[in-house]
Formats: sequence, structure tokens, C-alpha cells
Amino acid sequence: MNKTPAPSDGRRRATLSARDVTKTYQTGDVDVHALRGADVELFPREMTVLLGPSGSGKSTLLNILGGLDTATSGEVLFRGESLNGLDESGLTRYRREHVGFVFQFYNLIPSLTALENVLLVTEIASDPMKASEALELVGLKERMLHFPAQLSGGEQQRIAIARAIAKRPDILLCDEPTGALDSETGILVLQAIEHIHAELGTTTALITHNAVIADIADRVLICGDGRIVEQRRNERKRRAGDLSW
Repeated sequence: MNKTPAPSDGRRRATLSARDVTKTYQTGDVDVHALRGADVELFPREMTVLLGPSGSGKSTLLNILGGLDTATSGEVLFRGESLNGLDESGLTRYRREHVGFVFQFYNLIPSLTALENVLLVTEIASDPMKASEALELVGLKERMLHFPAQLSGGEQQRIAIARAIAKRPDILLCDEPTGALDSETGILVLQAIEHIHAELGTTTALITHNAVIADIADRVLICGDGRIVEQRRNERKRRAGDLSW
């Protein structure tokens, strides 16, 4: 990775940042502009919510930040080092060593227990926590021998969170983690993310279309038409348990 000075908020260096990132997909003869010059900074130990409607570029941006996709133009930096130009092997190493992902759908392996699903990650990580410890952090240690079909949707999502954080990632990226859940269950999942963020000190970014969820963030980035159109800092954060929608 080539070193490039990272943007700063004047106090500290961003853990992860994007500069003027664009992403264009070609569908037949039509160019689809998913991102149109997005600028993002994610800071250490900070919870950031990216808020916006479907089609605003949130997921595309998160995938590029996490190394699941590459930008058409612009630059992504991790701790001041550019990810541009990394081959697939380099991006895989970046994801494996530094990034945990939580998606809307849990992607658990049905034939494996909760413990075994988490063990899949710990077996390839360089400095993992015990799988049972990760499950304890999300409040499901007593369910570790259950299979996904024996768990509720909220429990399955918390297993997915345990799997994401078991490798002790520097960055936790959550893409609509409550999107497939009712509000009561969704709040339990947000509480798990909130607890993990506090316990592990991860740089956490969560994308959602639900404006209520933005209240748990340190900073809120408003996405629209492939850009960050507004950002604000929450002077009074709310706890996930105090939310309702």
C-alpha cells in the first residue's frame, strides 16, 4: 500500500477514509453512477451512521470501504495508506486482518452450530478471541450449540455479529443490520452492536434508511445521489434501548 497523508478532522487521523470516490456500473449501453464523488472519514472509536434512501449509494460505498469492491476513481485510505492498486490477494488480506462485516441477511451456514459458524472466522484470523467469548459479548453464549434454524432472526443476526468481531477487527461495517427484523428485535441487535463498539473500541459504521437509528451515532452522514450531502454530530446520543419505531 502506498502511503498518502490521510485527511484529518483537525484532531486525529481517520482510521478509514474515501476521497472523491466514484463508482460506475455498465448495464448494457447504460452507465449507472452509484457514487458521484463521495468523501468519507471514519475515526477511531467512533460510531458513524450513514443515512439515506435506497439507491443513494450507501451499500456501494460501504463495500468499497471494506474492500469488497473497488472504486472507478478516487482513493480509499486505511490508516493513511492507500488501498488503490491492491490486487485481490491484497484486498483479501485487508478484509481478513482489519474489517468485520454485518449484513442485512445473516449468511450463517445452516449445517453448523452457532459456535462452529464463529469458529470459521477464528481459524483464519491472526489474533482472534475465543469463539465462545465472541458469543458471550453478544449475549448468546448459552445458545452456542444451537443451529441457525433453532434461533430467532435476531439471534441469528447476533451470531453474525459475533462472527464479524471474533477476529478483533479494527473496523466494523454494518449494512442495514436491522433491515430484516421487527423493531423490538432490531433494537436488541443495535444494543449488541453498541456493546461491541464500546467493549472493543472499533471504528464502526452502520448504514440504514431508518432515521431513528441515526440517534445512536457520534456522527451522521446523509447520503443522496451517490454523495455525502450533509453531516452532523449528535450532541446528545441516545442509547439503542431508548429507541422505538
